[in-house]
Amino acid sequence: MEFRFELALCAALESTDRVLARQLGAGVTVPGVRVVDVCWVTPGPEFEDRTALTPDRIPAVAIEADVGPGEAVPVAEAFDLPPERASAVVDAAVDTGYLERERRSGRPVVRATARYPDDWIGSLTAIENKPDLGEPGDLEAQLRYDVALGLFERVVLATASYVTRAHLNRIPDPVGVWRFDPETGELAVVREPTPLDPDAPGVEVREEQPLRTDVALVSPEAKARKRRRVAERAYGKGWRPDPPGCTHATTTADGRPYCDRFDRVVDPGRDCGPGCAAYDPADPPPTDHERLRDDRTAWVADPDAGGPRRQSGLSRFL
Repeated sequence: MEFRFELALCAALESTDRVLARQLGAGVTVPGVRVVDVCWVTPGPEFEDRTALTPDRIPAVAIEADVGPGEAVPVAEAFDLPPERASAVVDAAVDTGYLERERRSGRPVVRATARYPDDWIGSLTAIENKPDLGEPGDLEAQLRYDVALGLFERVVLATASYVTRAHLNRIPDPVGVWRFDPETGELAVVREPTPLDPDAPGVEVREEQPLRTDVALVSPEAKARKRRRVAERAYGKGWRPDPPGCTHATTTADGRPYCDRFDRVVDPGRDCGPGCAAYDPADPPPTDHERLRDDRTAWVADPDAGGPRRQSGLSRFL
């Protein structure tokens, strides 16, 4: 249920003034300690400079290296990494078009194809999906983590449940609450989120035990690096999963994986495959995820093309 809810919400939230992605790591001192369900990025002043670079995610290590569009720098000097790791990073950055590589005096050197824009991220919003508030799981702890760390400007809980005063009392005050109907796409704002301050130090909850909570203080600089990594990952990733390889598989008009046999959106990783009684192996159906994403969001598939865009009606809520 939660997977289908999440995809329906992403489809409804798409707009040409933002970029959406699913399942992004948001831990700073302990990578993987926190994964947000949905993240949206709003453009900053230099967003067009970022879209002009590449439609793909640029490796964070390449961005953070001392490499610019000026004089080429030896790889060994640019990256404080083991040679094999540095070579892998350079390969990935060259594949995206962000770095170019050549050899001088027998040594590999690199330069950036353009200046990386420092101010392309306007704001980040984290959305935690919990369709059924009757089964909250670790919801309160997850939301407390997000508020204490302050990595995102806004944190929102999205649910299909009727939201009572008791529910609101258990949710940290800064967290906004939306009620979303995945069948109709209707979204109602129950409570607006209170803006957080990503430029201030944060507190990251590393581990919670009954009598002890292990935390780490996170500097504004560390948060800024992580925010750029989250935004880069969101820009390159998007939210649409590929449909499964099955004769019953297809996609909805907005690009969600769909099963004709069971007449519903499916989670390819859990619902499909040999474990399904109706599974009939075949090539995955053709998809046009890049066109959909290019048409419906601020992401640009072909930086050299451009063109007019349309606005999603749901943006009026947000």
